[in-house]
Amino acid sequence: MNANALKERIEKHEARITVIGQGYVGLPLAIAFAHAGFKVVGLDNSLEKVESLNQGRSPIPDVPDEELQKQRAAGRYSATNDYSVLADTDAAIICVPTPLRKTKDPDISYVISAAEELAEHLHPGQLVVLESTTYPGTTEEILLPMFSDKGGEAGVDFFLAFSPERIDPANPNFKVRDIPKVVGGVTQECSKLAAQLYRQVVPKVLEVSSPRVAEMAKLYENVFRNVNIALANELALMCHRLGVNTREVIDAASTKPFGFMTFHPGPGVGGHCIGIDSQYLAWKMKLNGYDARFIHLAEEINQSMPARVVQMVSDALNNRQRSLKGAKVLALGVAYKPNVSDIRESPALEVIEQLRKRGADVTYADPHVPKVSIDGTQFEAVVADEKAIKGSDCVVILTDHKDFDYNRIAGDASLVLDTRNATWGILNPKAEVIRL
Repeated sequence: MNANALKERIEKHEARITVIGQGYVGLPLAIAFAHAGFKVVGLDNSLEKVESLNQGRSPIPDVPDEELQKQRAAGRYSATNDYSVLADTDAAIICVPTPLRKTKDPDISYVISAAEELAEHLHPGQLVVLESTTYPGTTEEILLPMFSDKGGEAGVDFFLAFSPERIDPANPNFKVRDIPKVVGGVTQECSKLAAQLYRQVVPKVLEVSSPRVAEMAKLYENVFRNVNIALANELALMCHRLGVNTREVIDAASTKPFGFMTFHPGPGVGGHCIGIDSQYLAWKMKLNGYDARFIHLAEEINQSMPARVVQMVSDALNNRQRSLKGAKVLALGVAYKPNVSDIRESPALEVIEQLRKRGADVTYADPHVPKVSIDGTQFEAVVADEKAIKGSDCVVILTDHKDFDYNRIAGDASLVLDTRNATWGILNPKAEVIRL
């Protein structure tokens, strides 16, 4: 199959699509293509997840069970852990994790594993798109040689591109079709075909000159957020020393209609993207003889925040003539962001770990995370009810889930440390409320 034949199959929604990785990124993308009328296979290494998907049970809130079941019943979506389906795939999209190693070096082993399977099943006219966030050069330096050895010439015999994922889990305002796609192919023909594929589900697609541009654009997006969160965190530390309300300062600055973008402080940064993506770029630049100083400074500030939160708890208790050692602390939320169950790189876990190391008796409540392991210890969530709140010496809000009743918390607790400004706007709280 040549480029024209593949283009025609895409435009007629006859192209067979396989999305490798059925998590927060891959599953919504797969369902979006299925909803558009394509026949889609979700490929995942987890047999448990595959079985759940084929039974119509979605593991993520962004894809309701009803929508999954609808696409399953229509025969447009199925899940498997059998890589042989790639032999009959017209377009394969890689959406696998790219974590950091303990040494903070990029771990692209999942990408390489998926690419190796694709290379074994590569056939003429196949389109491969990498969506997993990675360092600039991965598509051309790692994937292209693997496919060229098996499939011939890129842009002629097969087509390869990078298009960064931009999913924001649990954000109801921005689904797959609402977020513009950036596409960079290893040849112009590769870019055109990849862009044509995404235009079937996303109205706005930008073609850039190369995969490196697309890879760099994704990293810059999250470096931008990382640096500005660090600035907001440092602002909070300065405001605390000056006796100024941080939220009031930010709200005042936010009234400027140009030249300002609002970021809020918190107990640190978490999730798979912001901090990790920044380290991917810093690592790559180090190989190129450049020290990414802003990234290092942002990491230093953001990683210091859990310890700062713990110290604020300790100081608040001391002011009440209560020692942190032996104090009952209720932590609200362990997920890295509101309304999700994802605890990857969550600063809440470090806050809890440090509180326990300093002798505090810590319990946690999180309606999305029923169990969690922290420093080798297994915890089960408690319910943030009146008994748990009133029985705590300090309630620490670490994740601002919408499920928590903040009016009740501010009324039932004696001391609240609010790291997310979740209690902002509550008038005359009975509790002593301290905010970042």
